[in-house]
Amino acid sequence: MRAPPFGDNAGMPRLLIYIIVFIEGFGSLGAEVIALRRLVPHIGSSIVVTAPTIGFFLLALALGYAAGARVAEDFRGTVARNFLISALLAGAGLAGGTVDWLFAHLQPAWVAYMVFIGAILCPLAWLLGQTVPILTNLMKSERTGEASGMALYWSTLGSFLGSVSLSLVVMQWLGVSAAVMACSLLLAAGGLILARQDLKMALFSGLTATIAVLANLSHAVTADTAYAEYIVGPVHLPGQAERRAFWVNKSTASLIDDAEPPNYTRYIKHLRQVLLDELAFRDREILVLGAGGFTLSHREPSNRYVYVDVDPAIKGIAEQHFLREPTRGEFIADDARRFVASTDRRFDAVVVDVYSSHTSIPGHLVTREFWTDARRVLKPDGVLLANLILDGRLETPYARNLLATIESVFGRCAVEVLHKDKPLANVEVVCFASSQAAATAIYVDEKNRADLDLARSR
Repeated sequence: MRAPPFGDNAGMPRLLIYIIVFIEGFGSLGAEVIALRRLVPHIGSSIVVTAPTIGFFLLALALGYAAGARVAEDFRGTVARNFLISALLAGAGLAGGTVDWLFAHLQPAWVAYMVFIGAILCPLAWLLGQTVPILTNLMKSERTGEASGMALYWSTLGSFLGSVSLSLVVMQWLGVSAAVMACSLLLAAGGLILARQDLKMALFSGLTATIAVLANLSHAVTADTAYAEYIVGPVHLPGQAERRAFWVNKSTASLIDDAEPPNYTRYIKHLRQVLLDELAFRDREILVLGAGGFTLSHREPSNRYVYVDVDPAIKGIAEQHFLREPTRGEFIADDARRFVASTDRRFDAVVVDVYSSHTSIPGHLVTREFWTDARRVLKPDGVLLANLILDGRLETPYARNLLATIESVFGRCAVEVLHKDKPLANVEVVCFASSQAAATAIYVDEKNRADLDLARSR
């Protein structure tokens, strides 16, 4: 018996409609989750990035609902084409190489961001948003409320499973590129099911699947998890043998070479100098928030180190590809703020070195509440060391306010700017648990109490 024509508007089996709207929900929210993760290495994961991205996505989805409501014919064919175009947008547009190219060639970063949102994410959401309004036209035997309600149920269930499975399973074990392929191939499969025996659509589906696989197999990274993109590669510096870098979300987290003893980044050398030479720490408990390349404790047997990092995979990646030997110290996979807020352990030193990308510290790790919790886990004579990347002159509002926030908890802290000749520099902050924040006064000629204060301080 000959199959019905491609554009036939006869009713579809209820189960098939539910499968298609499930795929739509899975693919749409899956694409949004992947998009947010792809943006992290380039512009971070702060609320000013995630909120507009989600907002634009929802706006495009709403416009898709409206567009779908106006479709009056060729219901099955329209959804099939939408699925295949969406599969192509997801497979090629969300590929790591595509996103990297956009942010490398379109400057400033907000231009690349708007192109990414306007040319990839929003069109995908608009196309998939049309699915439920269109397919409910084919549910002839049911009440309108029942038809739309069940369609939305299966679509939302797909969204739930898509966001959870891609972020907690696929990205964790197989990487972000695998999540992109899964999302794209599922949409292509949905389009192929709807197209039935249409040869052109079948060929387009196969081509889309091929492009999705090829585009996501060529992303040259060492590892790609739900939390970060990791690259380990050589860097050439004069006088150093086999120097290699550990990049986390496009930012250089650590450096090491094969010299004896090894050379590290300047800020790691500075932290080790403070701990080992200036404070003469021996047999102490040191908490490190943000693992980086685990170089702070590398071949350092004098103290006991506890690393806390949100990504469970970072330890294995660093050991295999960067250090090329086991890390020294205990590793705990946890969010830094949650750990310092909940642990009963106390430490002689807390080292804060937390970055999600470039110069971006996660927003919940710069607040007064976080620094208060960080102080709580210090022993009475403990010390906090923070590695911050700020402007070299400490003139920006972010630099001034971040330092003021830390000192509102710890009182006056020592601040040393490394690389003073650069626009952005490592700023090392050292605070003591024994000090307290206190009111200050300005010395003026009329009431100069400097000598009195100096005597009281001795």
